[in-house]
Amino acid sequence: MKKVFHIISHFDVGGAERVAVNIARSRTEGYEYHVVELVRAHSAYTRVFVKELEEAGIRYHRAVLPEVHFHYVVERLAAMTFPLRFLPLFLKHRPAVVHTHTEMPDLAVWWFFTLFPNLLKGCKIIRTIHNTQLWTGLKRTGRRVERLFMRLNANVAISRSVLDCYRKEYGRTAPIIYNGVAETAQRPFNGIVRGKTNILFAGRLEPQKGVAKLIETVKRVKADGRLHFHVIGDGSLRADVERELGPLECVTIYPPQYDLAAYLASFDYLFMPSEFEGLSIMSIEASLAALPVIANSCPGLRDTLPDDWPLCVRNNDTDQYVSLLNYVTAHNDRRRLGAKAQAFARMNFGIRRMQQAYEALYSY
Repeated sequence: MKKVFHIISHFDVGGAERVAVNIARSRTEGYEYHVVELVRAHSAYTRVFVKELEEAGIRYHRAVLPEVHFHYVVERLAAMTFPLRFLPLFLKHRPAVVHTHTEMPDLAVWWFFTLFPNLLKGCKIIRTIHNTQLWTGLKRTGRRVERLFMRLNANVAISRSVLDCYRKEYGRTAPIIYNGVAETAQRPFNGIVRGKTNILFAGRLEPQKGVAKLIETVKRVKADGRLHFHVIGDGSLRADVERELGPLECVTIYPPQYDLAAYLASFDYLFMPSEFEGLSIMSIEASLAALPVIANSCPGLRDTLPDDWPLCVRNNDTDQYVSLLNYVTAHNDRRRLGAKAQAFARMNFGIRRMQQAYEALYSY
């Protein structure tokens, strides 16, 4: 039995976390999957996350240090103390593969094998690069971590944009394995406003997701009585969103919604003014639900949509967003666009294809 350990930041909402679980749900014979948490999440979604692991028969290992939202010091402390808790686990199970996702788990795995280099014998390291920008504020440390992953040929990129950015920064290439996303049975969303064009923004309320651009755009079109915006998520910019958009009649703000993928078809459009992405799971989930995406044409987001997608905006330009919102409320071609996006997503982002591609690397 080949044991594969996925190291992730926390048992909570996140694209990288979803990718790790989707790989671990594989039913290929001869594999035993484990998921290891770096910092201990405690949200309402955490309980659902754990339940999903249990129902899928995936072994899991909870963290000790509690997660402190919006403060990365705890994650860095968890990364540097990771060897203390992971060593007994490693010696007990002797994993054939350690697969790490995102920067703090990357840092933790690097530090573990720096302290215990002999444990690399018989253990393969896989590192999925989930983003186009790495090691913000930790560039010097990041270069030390990258040397290990490059020496071991551990890297896998999730999109062409991610690979291009990595190659530009570090001068090395890597295979590409697109994230696999499952289609989800759809249910009605209770907050839909009848008679309006319902626009969804969902994700971490952080600068990367274009929250400032969301605020600016919504305030520009707030007098248009045809639109209603649903903002779902949490993050360091939540107070800004509540202060700027909360008083507006055309906006409803929600906490993170578990299983949001099951409600996407209820909306008319998804609004994604992200500054950058790795390979956006949200965009792919929307396309699979035939929900058209109004998107910034940024690395990691444009990869999820057809090359000739008409709802892409260059340079996150607010004027273009306003024009597109005027257009989509005046033209009834949402079904055509949704069907086009759905066909593209089905062809490119299947889960089984992703699982088999990673398992080929595990066995190589």
